[in-house]
Amino acid sequence: MSLVYLNGDFVALEEARISPLDRGFTFGDGVYEVIPVYNRRVFRLKEHLERLENSLKLIYMRNPLPVEEWKRILDRLVTENAGDDQSIYLQVTRGVSPRDHVFNDEMQATVFIMTKPLEQPDNSAGSAAIVRPDIRWQWCHIKAITLLPSVLLRHEASLSGAREAILVNQGLVTEGAASNVFICESGKVLTPPKSRQLLPGITRDLVIELLQQNGIECSEYPVPETQLRSADEIWITSSTQEIVPITVLDGEMVGSGQPGPLWQHAARIYRDFKQEFSQHRSSDV
Repeated sequence: MSLVYLNGDFVALEEARISPLDRGFTFGDGVYEVIPVYNRRVFRLKEHLERLENSLKLIYMRNPLPVEEWKRILDRLVTENAGDDQSIYLQVTRGVSPRDHVFNDEMQATVFIMTKPLEQPDNSAGSAAIVRPDIRWQWCHIKAITLLPSVLLRHEASLSGAREAILVNQGLVTEGAASNVFICESGKVLTPPKSRQLLPGITRDLVIELLQQNGIECSEYPVPETQLRSADEIWITSSTQEIVPITVLDGEMVGSGQPGPLWQHAARIYRDFKQEFSQHRSSDV
């Protein structure tokens, strides 16, 4: 039995109930976060809660809980659910109202949180990706629950035998359908700069930080599609998949067709950082 949190109560997942008039259901009116847990310690919690706060502000919502309450809830779920390594999903919607586009500040938010065991990814074999036009809305820096375009893009990738769709807007790479994108050329690492066109990924920011701390040149700079296609290495990053080398792009080999030396170095740095983090027992906040 999995324990979840819903609007102030801890209940079994099978017993959790939300009104069909919740605006998350009728409008997709809400935001979310996915947070990894290692050795029952919540990873980069401060950064995830800051991004949640930013997303809420951008959709004109107040944060329904103070930081210490978020921490208390997450600690209990992580402690009582199965798995030393877990993935937390938390979702905040504007709450229940008549189905009307107009909202007001008096609505009571719906807060739902669950966890599930997290398998450590094995990215050593590399993965395939396809390139597609970015068909999503113009405020992708908000981690909104309205994910239908990304769902369709990921489905198209899966039909092609690929893991991810890398998206292009007006000739420039934005991100993956559910990931951020890095490329490597001539020993240097590049990733598109933050903007409304892409999510400010927590793992993205950590990878930049770790690379720079370890003497690997990593810059935030616009990446044209032509540069993506000629890159020596391509990576995608996300909280649960970490750093994934893309070795095939639209059916063509990337570089040698094997995970490259910069990825090998970056993956080792990331693994060491995560291992050191997991040796502590308190949550990262």
